[in-house]
Amino acid sequence: MQIKSDIKRAKRLVKRVMKGRRALFGVRELIAARGPLPTERYRIGVYFADSDVNIYQMRQWYAPLQLLSQTHPVLVIARNPAGAKLLMEESGLDVAFTQKVTAIERLLEEQPLDVILYVNQNTRNFQMMRYGRRWHVFINHGESDKMYMVSNQYKTYDYAFIAGDAARDRLTRTLWNYDLDARTFAIGRPQTDHLTGEPPFSPDERTVVLYAPTWEGDRPAAHYGSVASHGEALVKRLLSTGRHRVVYRPHPRSGVVNIEFGEANARIIAAIAEANSKDPSAQHIYDVSPALGWQLSLPYVAICDISAMVYDRLATGKPLMVTRPVSADAEVDEGGYLSVCEWLDAGDTGRIEEVLDAVIDDEVARDRLATWSSRYFGDTTPGAPTRRFHAAIETLLEQSREQQRLHGES
Repeated sequence: MQIKSDIKRAKRLVKRVMKGRRALFGVRELIAARGPLPTERYRIGVYFADSDVNIYQMRQWYAPLQLLSQTHPVLVIARNPAGAKLLMEESGLDVAFTQKVTAIERLLEEQPLDVILYVNQNTRNFQMMRYGRRWHVFINHGESDKMYMVSNQYKTYDYAFIAGDAARDRLTRTLWNYDLDARTFAIGRPQTDHLTGEPPFSPDERTVVLYAPTWEGDRPAAHYGSVASHGEALVKRLLSTGRHRVVYRPHPRSGVVNIEFGEANARIIAAIAEANSKDPSAQHIYDVSPALGWQLSLPYVAICDISAMVYDRLATGKPLMVTRPVSADAEVDEGGYLSVCEWLDAGDTGRIEEVLDAVIDDEVARDRLATWSSRYFGDTTPGAPTRRFHAAIETLLEQSREQQRLHGES
């Protein structure tokens, strides 16, 4: 038994090594074709130490960063070959590949980089944060009421960009001796200004339902994923009604920890394919596209797990349901939107069409959504979040210039 286990681990290791080598060669080819980056050009950097498995954390920032680059060129600092290759291919941003710390040091000699943005809490962030004479800013990869959003790691950054009042209250309750007024900027959700794109189907009389579950989580307190508990039943039911169109967008890490979770995900994907083969006009979607736009704004109703997707949808003000975790160990903060949200229990998935009809037609629930959207994101009128994001960046750049003058560096 042990020998079989060792063989499997060895095979996985070989696969990872080969994938890394292929990615490294690919990055080198892309850099050779592109040529060297111009020196003394970038004052804003975005640090990303992860591989392609967590690229979703960067993808949601592509559009806001591309727009910011029109005013202040933005440089993505990538540490992992697979992550760097994908960023070069799809982000539309300039990317510096700095696999080694010595490469980071060379980059800092060539570029001013007054502001470094971080989208996650990777432990390798500290390899960049060791360098002073610049601002290190946590911008996160989503807004939610998960444990992640109140990590004491916030204190390691000079500043943090947060969404709004709900985030302030959450951090105030949890972090000791943290000066939110001095160290945070409320910017809303700039991504909502970029919810564009065309769906891969022709709109008709069908009710479009977004089901966007999270992954299984890596510890009991974070077992929010509903693919196995809710997903198979609700998708199977919606596929059978003849009046719904399912847009299934699972978390890219689905099944990486729990094999059964991954198998349930695979069965949902297969069921969608089978339903489309029987009725091509149904046009159900298994969505893995890198851009997130129409998926949030178009559906009549969204079903999400406790994750950033809840709050991304909340920002649109459109009908939303949240799956109630079946695990007793899952930590649920019901002090915010989750205290008033429309919960979906696993036992109700067999009559999901009735549940969704009631939610879609509930005007009181719609008014409640609008109130909580404002609480979490502030002004959500088109363009307002982007203006707050840019204003925060401008403030930090000016503070950087002031610090340089104080220290005789300019």
